[in-house]
Amino acid sequence: MSESDLHAVEPHADVAGLPFEKALAELEDIVRQLEGGRVPLEESIAIYERGEVLKRHCEGLLKRAEARIERITLGPDGRPTGTAPLDPS
Repeated sequence: MSESDLHAVEPHADVAGLPFEKALAELEDIVRQLEGGRVPLEESIAIYERGEVLKRHCEGLLKRAEARIERITLGPDGRPTGTAPLDPS
């Protein structure tokens, strides 16, 4: 399956491979375009949909990063005793 075939099936498939910083930068650009109000309606709809995909992707990457962050636990004497999840919920 070629890349154009892949985009026909899933037009935003490339988002899954974007690092957080690039996805966020593209999302910020989309917001600027939409807020500017100079984009034709059909294009606005298309970039809004891409923005939604980028937003979900960024949220997922942040959740995975948060899951990897741990806090240092301290004993009664104030010395580190180990680590625990940052948010034990």
